Amino acid sequence: MEKYIRFFLGDIVRMKKNHPCGNDQWEVVKLGTDIKIRCLKCGRNVMLHRRKFEKSVKEILKRGTEG
Repeated sequence: MEKYIRFFLGDIVRMKKNHPCGNDQWEVVKLGTDIKIRCLKCGRNVMLHRRKFEKSVKEILKRGTEG
């Protein structure tokens, strides 16, 4: 059975790898099959498949709003 992590809009997450700008903190801006995140330092948007996103998240720093 797979472990399912629940994410919400506005979550601030730390990724395992740094963005080229040097930041590792991202805000979740869209949820679904793909997840869209925004770099908190340079504002770059990135779309990732949910599985890849879940594997890349190191920790959740701040929870966004539920629902």
